[in-house]
Amino acid sequence: MVDLGNYNELEIAREVDFGVYLTSEDGDILLPRKYIPEGAQVGDKVRVFVYRDSEDRVIATNLIPNATVREFACLTCKDSTDFGAFLDWGLEKDLLVPLHNQKDKMRPGRRYCVYVYLDETSDRIVGTTKLGKYLHNDEAATELTENQEVELLVAGFTEIGIKVIIDNRYMGMLYKNEVFKELHMGDKIRGYIKTIRPDNKIDVTLRKPGTTGLSESSEAADKIMEVLEKAKGYLPVSDSSSPDEIYRIMGMSKKTFKKAIGGLYKAGKIEIDEDSIRLKADE
Repeated sequence: MVDLGNYNELEIAREVDFGVYLTSEDGDILLPRKYIPEGAQVGDKVRVFVYRDSEDRVIATNLIPNATVREFACLTCKDSTDFGAFLDWGLEKDLLVPLHNQKDKMRPGRRYCVYVYLDETSDRIVGTTKLGKYLHNDEAATELTENQEVELLVAGFTEIGIKVIIDNRYMGMLYKNEVFKELHMGDKIRGYIKTIRPDNKIDVTLRKPGTTGLSESSEAADKIMEVLEKAKGYLPVSDSSSPDEIYRIMGMSKKTFKKAIGGLYKAGKIEIDEDSIRLKADE
């Protein structure tokens, strides 16, 4: 049986002017000519993604979608109508998010974290921003352990930190003071389980277990130097700036920032003014 919305290994059954037909238990599936792998012939097996085209026909492609069925992904909204929104997921046909699957009305140009699934009623691949029923935090305590390395998908931003999808299964929180680089919606990064709370909420960190405060400060110092060099040696932030301003510019906590610039100052690499820092000029 064809796994709709996922990759399938199918055999080329016959060739026609506009492509080849692949044999499957559900009938032959067209692979348009422009998607035929170079050198593929009748009798060969090819790995293809199978979905429905704009005319609702089951079709194959060698394009790689940004998400398959049963996956979370952050996608850009291309259009919004009275019945749903259409998201760019890397294929010729956009992914539909029906209106009833939208937590808030989706707007063109914005990115959203969605879960992709096969609707059993319509047999169509759709997305939803109502993620709760597809997350399994209630099982985290038995399936995850503290310090375990995991894959994180950046799913959203809040005042206290970053929402992340953990291993395509759980929702977690990455707090501001755990972040030392700029992150964007849809970024996939490695992280570690920090705490699994009694209420099944999960805190994660980017810091490898056993990392000391010294190495954290060193990492922050490296980032400050990198940002300073890109900003031509001047940044409008110092140890007297507010925590929010420091995080907005540097993506780190005030405590970490102060410790890092203190080390850089002692090393003779920067000058610290009342409201700014700058690279120290070569003497």
